[in-house]
Amino acid sequence: MRRLLTAVLAAVLPIAAAIALIAVAQPASAATLTRVTDFGSNPSNLNMYTYVPDRVAARPALLVAIHYCTGSASAVFNGYAHDYVTAADQYGYVIVFPEATRSGQCFDVSSPQALTRGGGSDPVGILSMVNYAKQRYNVDASRVFVTGFSSGAMMTNVLAAEYPDVFAAGSAFMGVPAGCFATTDGSSWNSQCANGQLIKTAQQWGDQARQMNGGRSGPYPRMQLWHGTADDTLRYPNFGEEIKQWTNLHGLSQTPSATDQPQSGWTRTRYGGTGTQPPVEGISVQGAGHSLPQNGMVPYAIAFLGLNSTGSGTSTPTTTTPTTTTTTTPPPTTITTPPPGGCAAAYAKTAEWNVGFNGQVTVSGSNNWVLTVTFHAPQKVIGSWNYTGTWDSTGYVLTARPNGSGNVIGFTVEHGGNLTAPTVTCAAG
Repeated sequence: MRRLLTAVLAAVLPIAAAIALIAVAQPASAATLTRVTDFGSNPSNLNMYTYVPDRVAARPALLVAIHYCTGSASAVFNGYAHDYVTAADQYGYVIVFPEATRSGQCFDVSSPQALTRGGGSDPVGILSMVNYAKQRYNVDASRVFVTGFSSGAMMTNVLAAEYPDVFAAGSAFMGVPAGCFATTDGSSWNSQCANGQLIKTAQQWGDQARQMNGGRSGPYPRMQLWHGTADDTLRYPNFGEEIKQWTNLHGLSQTPSATDQPQSGWTRTRYGGTGTQPPVEGISVQGAGHSLPQNGMVPYAIAFLGLNSTGSGTSTPTTTTPTTTTTTTPPPTTITTPPPGGCAAAYAKTAEWNVGFNGQVTVSGSNNWVLTVTFHAPQKVIGSWNYTGTWDSTGYVLTARPNGSGNVIGFTVEHGGNLTAPTVTCAAG
């Protein structure tokens, strides 16, 4: 937990400053943030707060809005979630704000209890809040949604994976795949996941989520994922891993159905549909750090979730003109038989999303090798693992030597629209 607090405080100080700048007064009405006690099973002693607008729809939707580490219900109510609150006044839905009370105010997305349906810890307490609100406010059970920021985004993924029969859709700002932060030693911090080094196939991520919910059949929630390319707390490769997981859970290809730029610096990819509410949507923000959402983002989440409706079928659509692009998968570099005493290498792309891809190179032959991977402009390496070596300041050339982790190295690349396979050479070192 000490490591978690150190990392989170470094990231959250600028977030807190941003919130101080964007925080606004509560809506001018009698409705306010209200503490609820005795709401049901609560094994980890969470606090529950609600926002119920003055005019509630006859069958309102329910939004669960989950704060970041070191945050609180009131901080997210007055800061990041303010647009959700304003929309609740307009459309008459109810918001539940869970609040972590443990040291550091992070949500448990690591323990075996938290990563098992009905296993205990925070997810069980949050589900109790949902059930309480559904009964008290006559909530439309088909319109229960979840959103979160950082730690709350990780919990958004966990809840949607564990309780796909409860949540209709989620929107996660700066999260990681469900189960990525799992630990078994009592720690709540998983450095490999946080650093974007936990790379799995789409099937593996999907299977992990299915295991978390006991292998339940049926549809999964629609999922919207947001991430900044310069996030140095929960690094950007996690964005691609989230997309792998949710496209697999929906039985979709990782090739986008549509790609557009709704705002300058944003790249949005949609999977399994091209409208406002596709099964999976990813939005990456060029140059943004661990500081989402920024101005103008939450209304896109409101439209994706379907909160811009009273439930009668009327809604306010988001007007965009998507620019659809077709993505292609570059062929792998063919591996050759290594010469005596030498080595050979094979490249394969393991994932692709709107602005980047993950790849790996497998080396065979010599156990003492030097590998050179040259990328094609404007491609740029932004992360790599399982080797000793460097990549140059341009991000175009990666030089690698074995480091005892095996003969497979991996990397994440911003492709800039160029999906050409890198050039791979290997020599005995």
